Amino acid sequence: MVYAKSWTLKKHFEGSPTHGNFELKTVELLPLNNGEVLLEALFLTVDPYMRVAAKRLKEGDTMMGQQVARVVESKNSAFPTGTMVVASSGWTTHSISDGKDLEKLPAEWPDTLPVSLALGTIGMTGLTAYFGLLDICGVKGGETVMVNAAAGAVGSAVGQIAKLKGCKVVGAAGSDEKVAYLKKLGYDVAFNYKTVESLEETLKKASPDGYDCYFDNVGGEFSNIVIPQMKKFGRIAICGAISVYNTTRPLPPGPPPENIIYQQLRMEGFIVTRWQGDVRQKALKDLLTWVLEGKIQYREYITEGFENMPAAFMGMLKD
Repeated sequence: MVYAKSWTLKKHFEGSPTHGNFELKTVELLPLNNGEVLLEALFLTVDPYMRVAAKRLKEGDTMMGQQVARVVESKNSAFPTGTMVVASSGWTTHSISDGKDLEKLPAEWPDTLPVSLALGTIGMTGLTAYFGLLDICGVKGGETVMVNAAAGAVGSAVGQIAKLKGCKVVGAAGSDEKVAYLKKLGYDVAFNYKTVESLEETLKKASPDGYDCYFDNVGGEFSNIVIPQMKKFGRIAICGAISVYNTTRPLPPGPPPENIIYQQLRMEGFIVTRWQGDVRQKALKDLLTWVLEGKIQYREYITEGFENMPAAFMGMLKD
């Protein structure tokens, strides 16, 4: 018999999440039916989107999320015991799957590369950067790209892909240590938005002619200052709005409509699950190749212990 530990949403979030929003439960899993596999989680991820997506859960549901898991028992010939997969099983140590929602790690994945990257740079966050920049923004060589939360899992990949495509990249982050990291990654201009005297003037100095593409992870007042500096026909990829996820106050007004109208800007929100099939597989292959060739660097933050999932989630939102 197998017991699974799962973190559930005990109470919906109001403002910043607390330990009281979560409850750890243990359940006994049923024996496998034909076509099913038993998964054991090796790595689980916490991401900002969960703060918003949790609104769609019922209290008592398991928290959503991806994990890298190993098949420890199988009655499905497509997934023999020992197979490594990415699964959307949520915050749980063990789960049963019929295989339809599982994705094997690429056959080219080398033993020297951490499998946890299948949740990050060569997974959901890398794909978010890839499609948001290349499809939504449609960047071309010689253009100028602005990225906020630029040292985060998505933002750091956005900047590096933009540089690979021949763009000038400006990034904002929330500490001097993160700014140093951005410069190491090759950002042309990087600054600490918390310590500059004027965000507006800093952006103008970084790119006096304005910005062709704005990859927005933050939203709120930050975007209201960036958008008036977009070039004509500029593109804005709205990936996240972490600055307002925890707020309990009314949201700030949006950017001036005349900027969007007369600069003929295009703004588009997106979710990475839009891209499936061959285009997704090509993107994963590109990301894997760039990492192996050293063209994309990565940095992981790993918290040990399943019992620390809520703390990791709360810490990520505050960082």
